[in-house]
Amino acid sequence: MTTGGPGLPRGVLHQRLQHGEFQHARRAPSSRLAGLIEHYWHVSWDLRDLPAQTQETLPHPNVQYVVEPGLTAIYGVHTGRFTRMLEGRGRVFGIKFKAGGFFPFYGQPVSGLMDSSLDPSTIFGSSAAGFEKQILAGDSIDAMADVADQLLLTHLPADDPNVARVSTLVATVANDRSITSVEELASRAALTKRTLQRLFDQYVGAGPKWVINRYRLHEAVAQLQAGVAIDWTELALALGYFDQAHFIRDFRKLVGRTPAEYANKERQP
Repeated sequence: MTTGGPGLPRGVLHQRLQHGEFQHARRAPSSRLAGLIEHYWHVSWDLRDLPAQTQETLPHPNVQYVVEPGLTAIYGVHTGRFTRMLEGRGRVFGIKFKAGGFFPFYGQPVSGLMDSSLDPSTIFGSSAAGFEKQILAGDSIDAMADVADQLLLTHLPADDPNVARVSTLVATVANDRSITSVEELASRAALTKRTLQRLFDQYVGAGPKWVINRYRLHEAVAQLQAGVAIDWTELALALGYFDQAHFIRDFRKLVGRTPAEYANKERQP
């Protein structure tokens, strides 16, 4: 079940668990943080006395501050799908920075965090330990969101106009499926291709080509989840691929199955 918050989660490969309870809620940050934070999220599950289940999500071009007992860290952009075995009872709280929104806190090229993580105390000092304790003691996502607001507002960095510029470009890629090349994005941004690549390296943590490819594959997954009949060649071309074979290779590499295999599995009860 998903409740509240700004929009539905995107890139979740399995929209339902086979059994047990699963909840995913989201909340918007304080208006003063809206330019830096996409949203807060909270996931909880109860599989006590039930078999463990695998949940998988596709990568996004966002840094995440994740709070979970024994696993709390700030995670850079990950290039592959995230796979997690859910068992017993548990919960996780996360801060999803906007694309580019972590750079003002970090002050270094975010690409250095790709496929790696950072101790939160590196950014938030001694406040990090107290933040984790308060989040883990929180009894609702609203209470946790208030704690997150307090932490981030206390450490609010100076304004950086490039954050809005970059986050707008990434949002454009996410929402406009006609953008299938770096050249086209650079043209829309009125930037040279090299300048665009440097901007993404520093602020996003992944190159524009990677971001475009991931969001086009997100689009493919969303269409398959919708259960509509699909012409694979037509879809591949619409998403910017030269041929169906290239699209299928990329899809299988990221999702772990071919589009047809994934669609068949999602249709199973």
